[in-house]
Amino acid sequence: MAGIPLSDDYPVRRVPVVTYLLITANVAVYLLSPLSQIAVWYGDVFSRACAQELYLLHWAAIPAELLTGDQLRGATECPGADFGKVPWLSTLTSMFLHGGVAHLLGNMVYLFVFGPCVEDRLGRLRYLGMYLVSGVIACYGFALSEGPIEVPMVGASGAISGVLGAYLVVQFRSRVITLVFGVIPVRLPGWVLVGTYFVLQYLLYVSLSLFPGEDTQTAYAAHVYGFVAGVVGGLLIYRIRWRAGARLSDVH
Repeated sequence: MAGIPLSDDYPVRRVPVVTYLLITANVAVYLLSPLSQIAVWYGDVFSRACAQELYLLHWAAIPAELLTGDQLRGATECPGADFGKVPWLSTLTSMFLHGGVAHLLGNMVYLFVFGPCVEDRLGRLRYLGMYLVSGVIACYGFALSEGPIEVPMVGASGAISGVLGAYLVVQFRSRVITLVFGVIPVRLPGWVLVGTYFVLQYLLYVSLSLFPGEDTQTAYAAHVYGFVAGVVGGLLIYRIRWRAGARLSDVH
C-alpha cells in the first residue's frame, strides 16, 4: 500500500453499515480460523499445520482450480481432505481469509477509511455488489496472469482495490490524512493517494511479469484487476444513480 491512510474528510450522510459488517466479518473469520494464533482449539503444532492446509485448500481461491473448473485432488496427505469444493465460489470465500495480523490490519485500515465514502455515494447494496464483483474479477485476473499454479490466494485486497478504484470516480476531491513512510502525517488529495497506489501496484505487476523468477507473496495482478473493476463499476453505478436522480427531478 502506498502510505497508511488515517481519515477521509468526506462527511458521510448515514452510518456505513456494509463497510462495518465487512470489517467485522473479516476480523471474525480470521480470529476463528486455524491461521489465527489465538485459535488454540485446533490442537498442537502438527494438528494446526494440517488444519491450516485443509482450511486453505477448502476455502482459498487456487488459480489452477479457477482455470480448469475442477477441484485439486491429492494435494495433501492430511486426513479430512475428502471435502467437495466449487472452485468459482472460492473467489468469494477467499476474500475473507488472511494469512496474518499485518495482512488483515493493512486491508481493514484501507477499507475503514475509503469504504464509508464509496458506500455513501453508491448506496449500500450497489456498494456491496461492486465490492464482491471486484474481488471475483481480481481472483480470475490473477489466475489468467499467472497460469494454473496451485498456490492458494487469500485476502480482501482485490476487493478493496475495487473500493479504491470506485473512490477515484465518486469522490476524488476529498482530502485524506496519510502517514507517508509510516511516520509523517500529510493531508493529501484522495486522487493522489489512490492514484499512487494503482501506479505502484501496476509497476510491481509489470516488473514481476518481466522477471517471472522473482518470488513474491503479494498478488499485484489481483490488485490491478480489482482496481480497474472498481473504476468501471463506479462509473457505471454512479452514472446510473445520477441519471435516475435527474429523471426523478424532472418528474417533480
